[in-house]
Amino acid sequence: MADVAGGAVRFERALALLAEGELTVEGRLPWSSNATWLATVRDGDLVASAVYKPRRGERPLWDFPPGTLYRREVAAFLVSQALGWGLVPPTVIRDGPWGPGALQVFVPHDPEAHFLTLESPDPRVVDRLVAFDVVTNNADRKSGHVLAGDDGALWAIDHGVTFHVEPKLRTVIWERAGRPVPESERGDLEALAAALEDPASALRAALAPLLSAAEVRAVARRARDLLAAGRFPAPAPEGISLPWPPV
Repeated sequence: MADVAGGAVRFERALALLAEGELTVEGRLPWSSNATWLATVRDGDLVASAVYKPRRGERPLWDFPPGTLYRREVAAFLVSQALGWGLVPPTVIRDGPWGPGALQVFVPHDPEAHFLTLESPDPRVVDRLVAFDVVTNNADRKSGHVLAGDDGALWAIDHGVTFHVEPKLRTVIWERAGRPVPESERGDLEALAAALEDPASALRAALAPLLSAAEVRAVARRARDLLAAGRFPAPAPEGISLPWPPV
């Protein structure tokens, strides 16, 4: 499984560190619409930088229930892991100085690099990003929400406005519109849908405190619809299909 935090912490250790390590907030990150803080998490000699997004720092949205964005960040990580794609850095719910919120491993990266600046991103990762945003119904896939990490991997961040039951897909990654969903990813999508449809599945149990039952069912439905269509969707003829600002 891919390393994070500059190769210092692997996924499994990162989750334990985020959940149990000593949390110190270092300062606020600029340019975020919601309160977002850079933090350090420490457990003995094991140290990682992390991003803390407390519930109380969320700006109200007319179309998302208040106080739920941090839970959607964690749900996005769980869905990414269930697909086996490892797109989202390790993320947990954690109490911090401003109460409960999402705590995610900070990915070291070039702040000037983002999706639209990449010359030749791995096409398989791009396919997975597109499919992931479709099934999670990502309403805010800005270019700056795809990081080119110092580890050479692409990472997807900022998933607070996902999982709505109504169509909300807004993304800068429309280059796959109309192209076939690769066979190599279809099995992962099928497995995700099956797990979400199984009342006894571990994934259903993990998502239950994070999303409504209707939202969980909608993820399975979108995965099934994508498989049935066999092709990535195109922008809707009506409505807004791009996030603003795009970066």
